[in-house]
Amino acid sequence: MSKHLIVIGGGAAGFFCAINAARMNRSLKVTIIEKSNKLLSKVKVSGGGRCNVTHACFDITEMSKHYPRGQHFVKKAFHQFFTTDTINWFEEREVTLKTEEDGRMFPVTDSSQTIIDCLLKEANKYNVEILMNKEVRNLSMANSEWSMVISNSERLSANFVCIASGGYPKSSMFDWLKETGHTIEEPVPSLFTFNLPGHPITKLMGVSVRNAKVKIVGTKLEEEGAMLVTHWGLSGPAVLRLSAWGARELKERNWAFGISVNWVKDFNEQNLKERFRELRNEYASQKIVNKNQFGLPSRLWEFLAGQSGIKNEWRWADLPATEQNRFIKNLCSYECGVKGKTTFKEEFVTAGGIKLNEVDANTMMSKKVSNLFFAGEVLDVDAITGGFNFQHAWTSGFVSAKAIANQ
Repeated sequence: MSKHLIVIGGGAAGFFCAINAARMNRSLKVTIIEKSNKLLSKVKVSGGGRCNVTHACFDITEMSKHYPRGQHFVKKAFHQFFTTDTINWFEEREVTLKTEEDGRMFPVTDSSQTIIDCLLKEANKYNVEILMNKEVRNLSMANSEWSMVISNSERLSANFVCIASGGYPKSSMFDWLKETGHTIEEPVPSLFTFNLPGHPITKLMGVSVRNAKVKIVGTKLEEEGAMLVTHWGLSGPAVLRLSAWGARELKERNWAFGISVNWVKDFNEQNLKERFRELRNEYASQKIVNKNQFGLPSRLWEFLAGQSGIKNEWRWADLPATEQNRFIKNLCSYECGVKGKTTFKEEFVTAGGIKLNEVDANTMMSKKVSNLFFAGEVLDVDAITGGFNFQHAWTSGFVSAKAIANQ
């Protein structure tokens, strides 16, 4: 009699586990249970609808440094299925990936539908059963078999279960998993933008800086990269990375903290003062607001000059010491208070989940209960933006599939 695998969750990790297990062991019956009416919803919207499949990093140690939580865990798992394997897996199914300047990898079609169609085609090819609008309410082991109750009180049984239900925003939503004997690392939001309610800088909405440095005052947390001013505050890769690394600490502060931004990251206050001295000589008769020598957007330059008390008509030769020092400080360490966060579009990720010391990174199987596996964001693993979270989904899905198929 054929054995049955039930995968709970129809996202990237769940699908990858299901289709690979069905492919590697043709006698295995495989079912995906999805609580909503949508499959692969994060795949659909990720990367602005293009799907950031993975990141062009081919060194396991280097890659694992992009995971604020789960670094050692993914490092072990990557030895079994890594970036090159992801690229090859899709390539073998006629989906070619391309690398962008920042290392992110997308399908050459620039459409997430290409990835979705590929995964659905595999599910169809290997007869993976898909049940929609069915939520698992209870999961228990009886007579060496898993039994589960789903939304309409229907009961299902399986020899193997892989939980790929994604992250949950509240601890209570993990209760059905705690009943299996597992411990939950409290979920907190990761990858969010910083709110600056009522701050004048929000009037510069849409202005972006290619390479700024932002740090959280009173901590060692610091990131650099592109930054974007939005109508509610600050966003962009540097801010999102900072939110991921500081997820737990910022939650403890109830998302109220000070930040310092260096808009001209190649300068500090000391060497910028020397550069200003040169500018006063070179451009003495020119207006300060018109002469931005640092590649900053003109609206930002004018704003910071205004915030420093510099009048529009002032020329470089007229610049008083007080206003100059204030301007230098605003360029190198512009301080503002963050009050609150905003979820970053569809890239929302939760830090927290199943404690990693309770799961074997080489098989994704529970160390507490046999034939129970985990994949994706339900584990306490999360990464910064750039395709790293998807790579964890593919890796954990594949590793669990292989372990199940071999049994």
